[in-house]
Amino acid sequence: MQFVDLKKQQEGIREDIERRINTVLDHGKYIMGPEIAELEKQLADYVGVKHCISCSSGTDALLIPLMAWGIGPGDAVFTTPFTFIATAEVIQLLGATPVFVDIEEDTFNIDPVLLESAIQKVIEDKQLNPKCILPVDLFGLPANYSEIQKIADKYNVKVLEDGAQGFGGSIGDTKACSFGHAASTSFFPAKPLGCYGDGGAIFTNDPELAAVMDSIRVHGKGSDKYDNIRIGINGRMDTIQAAILLTKLNIFNNELDQRDRVAGKYRALLSPQYQVQAVPKDYRSAWAQFSIVTDDENHRKRLMSKLKDEGIPTAIYYPLPLHLQKAFSHLGYTQGDFSISESISQRIFSVPMHPYLTEEEIKRISDVLTK
Repeated sequence: MQFVDLKKQQEGIREDIERRINTVLDHGKYIMGPEIAELEKQLADYVGVKHCISCSSGTDALLIPLMAWGIGPGDAVFTTPFTFIATAEVIQLLGATPVFVDIEEDTFNIDPVLLESAIQKVIEDKQLNPKCILPVDLFGLPANYSEIQKIADKYNVKVLEDGAQGFGGSIGDTKACSFGHAASTSFFPAKPLGCYGDGGAIFTNDPELAAVMDSIRVHGKGSDKYDNIRIGINGRMDTIQAAILLTKLNIFNNELDQRDRVAGKYRALLSPQYQVQAVPKDYRSAWAQFSIVTDDENHRKRLMSKLKDEGIPTAIYYPLPLHLQKAFSHLGYTQGDFSISESISQRIFSVPMHPYLTEEEIKRISDVLTK
């Protein structure tokens, strides 16, 4: 059994992928070929925004908008400690300061009430300038953007949606990666929409911001790549990766429906016994992962061991919150500062989640956990 079964997915689209790749091989435009513009148009239309800028990874998709806004030393960027390091890493890379905010116990996403308190504290301390909120759509579930945007408007700060796991999710009729002033996503192979390497994209309705980000993506180019009007990065997506994503977009909505099916079955079988991620009314998760919360670390260890004995893979997202990581030790956070993130990280683990899990496989996994 696979944690994410990309081979099974490929069986149904192999011919289309090969045709798309062969087209790239024939025209030979491996960097910024015509498939890039085609993909950006389709992604923007799917999300429902005016501009999409593809890039080389989900990390660069976070870095580029922060660069475009000029965020740097002396600036505070508010985010969750219960996420992958890339979310806070990009803040630190620019010399800005990550200010962590604890999560909601049921959704695992950043808590808007605690967020406002954190912003107020930074303002009172007068050591940093509040500049940006960076919520994460954890495990595919969009954060509470209606409340987050109210807070952002109140304190005049930007919102950058980290939709690395969230592409395909939604709140009502509004798609993930359309919230905030800009949004980012990742096309890492294991993501709900993944390529066969690294890739990412940035979304915005702001034409001026889009133009600056397009420039930053190619070494700060102006009229051409030898006219450098700002400092940028080498952040372009390979054309072959765009070709693969264009193929996968054709089956993406169906795969989201299948992820809903898998998650629904898991929830029915497991939620009487275990805590699972809450999905608020009118929210749709892309189900990048399906996670359960155990009683304690020892309970988790026993369950994961039982599953391993049955040939069922598992993973822990995330075993140590960012505020306790060595890379952020200079910020001065200690054990107990974000009790919910710390508690969840010690008790959570994820089971196989992909569109091609059969009813029998879901029941087999669930039976090991419930019996």
